Amino acid sequence: MSLLVNKGHPMAESSNLRTGGQVLIDALKIHGVDTAFCVPGESYLAALDALHDARDQIKLIICRQEGGAAYMAEAYGKMTGRPGICFVTRGPGATNASVGVHTAFQDSSPMILFIGQVARDQVEREAFQEIDFRRMYGQMAKWVAEIDDAARIPEYVSQAFHRAVNGRPGPVVLALPEDMLTDRVGIADAGRYKPVRPAPSAAQMQDLRDRLAKAKRPLMILGGGGWAAEAVADIRVFAEAMNLPTGCSFRCQDLFDNLHANYAGDVGIGINPKLAARVKHADLLLVVGARMGEMTSSGYTLLDIPVPQQTLIHVHASAEELGRVYQAALPINAGMAEFAAMAKALAPITQRAWDAETKAAHSEYLEWSTPPQVEGPVQMGEIMSWLESRLPEDAIMTNGAGNYATWLHRFHRHRRFRTQLAPTNGSMGYGVPSAVAAKLIAPGRMVVSFNGDGCYMMNGQELATAVQYALPVVFVIVNNGTYGTIRMHQERTYPGRVSGTDLVNPDFVALAKAYGAHGELVEKTADFAPAFERCAKAGKPAVIEIRLSAEVLTPRQTLSQIRAAALAAQAKS
Repeated sequence: MSLLVNKGHPMAESSNLRTGGQVLIDALKIHGVDTAFCVPGESYLAALDALHDARDQIKLIICRQEGGAAYMAEAYGKMTGRPGICFVTRGPGATNASVGVHTAFQDSSPMILFIGQVARDQVEREAFQEIDFRRMYGQMAKWVAEIDDAARIPEYVSQAFHRAVNGRPGPVVLALPEDMLTDRVGIADAGRYKPVRPAPSAAQMQDLRDRLAKAKRPLMILGGGGWAAEAVADIRVFAEAMNLPTGCSFRCQDLFDNLHANYAGDVGIGINPKLAARVKHADLLLVVGARMGEMTSSGYTLLDIPVPQQTLIHVHASAEELGRVYQAALPINAGMAEFAAMAKALAPITQRAWDAETKAAHSEYLEWSTPPQVEGPVQMGEIMSWLESRLPEDAIMTNGAGNYATWLHRFHRHRRFRTQLAPTNGSMGYGVPSAVAAKLIAPGRMVVSFNGDGCYMMNGQELATAVQYALPVVFVIVNNGTYGTIRMHQERTYPGRVSGTDLVNPDFVALAKAYGAHGELVEKTADFAPAFERCAKAGKPAVIEIRLSAEVLTPRQTLSQIRAAALAAQAKS
């Protein structure tokens, strides 16, 4: 039983009582929170006041738009495996933040979004900025709740942390009525959350090994959330012991050293056709952590539904995911660390039929990831090759969505775990805020943010956040004056009928300098290396604008070639 006293009551000054805001922030400290991202709002002033007292334990990062704040919290969760914390205000603030929640859900990143809410005596009146967040966020989060009683804050927050990290990691949303946050209560705190992850049975692991021993064309695909450095190291030992060709699902390329002899490439958008054929023709497919969603399955074409032709062994932290789309021959409900540790301990298979296939798969990847020449004075392939030789192995690369990302995804070779921050939900505007979060988490590592011109303008204002906190990130803006991905699809489907995709952009170098950042312009390939070095030495956030012709939409085809092919196809039909 708790003691609750409303504000204004004579007992409200008792030293044994805390406001709901204080209880909330005390709970965050207990759960190990060291950083929170926010855009302030009057709806949660009591929590902001409590954060003032906790400023030595929790660093509050003030952002410029709730979408950027939510992206930062998602990137924090992805990088650390601990829930990223975000505070936003009701109504417009919450709707802006929804993009980060959707990203966290599809990327399986642990995150908790706290939303200030209207006072309890105003609900269901369409009060100022009122939204029922339980209905709004519905399927977008793992759990959505509203805390109507300050005495239950420890319980709700504990549940939020457990839900965010257990099973398939993901986002949780808690609404905080503003009058609840000012109530004073005498309530005990809960303890710190404890992650719980399922493990495979010994019989399942033996079954896996027995099936693998009989295979001739096996392939392992890694992906999803819930990975940690030790699990990545263990799964690598397993791959080496079995000499398994190993790929990574869409935008999870840092789960396996891309230059390792077992690496076969990324199974995602623009997949190497030879790798796609390997997935289709594998006789055993070991999928660890990945859902094999639309992007990873090439529009659900690489595996038959519901029963794949390949013998499918599907390992996933969520029991609900197993059998959801594909019926696996062997479904295994397990956390990534638990599965990887048991896989590492399996006796190696010495009589293998697939050694030559493993070698060939890696050779095909190396060929596919060698940049081609394109038209124009800027050779993005040469820039990527230079970056490969210049960047340290632990450099963190971030990006949002757009055709520009192809140069990074296809031609950058990730060597270490958590060197890639990219949204698997294809969300634009992610590159800048995720880079800010990455530099806050890992100040000693180089962080390079890739952005298209359209992508940058969606959250480019968070450059001000990077300047405010003196975060020396290098932001690369590939400026081709168009929404490139949509223009590409437009030319393939409606050739020559350009509609809604042309852009007129600011001078990004001048804009960077106006923010207090360093700025560089690159208009030919030779300009990039010295510009990058000046940015790296600037000691503050820096922007490199690369002006690229819209013709260079893909590494394989120019815009004109895409249009010509589409017109030729129309003429034949």
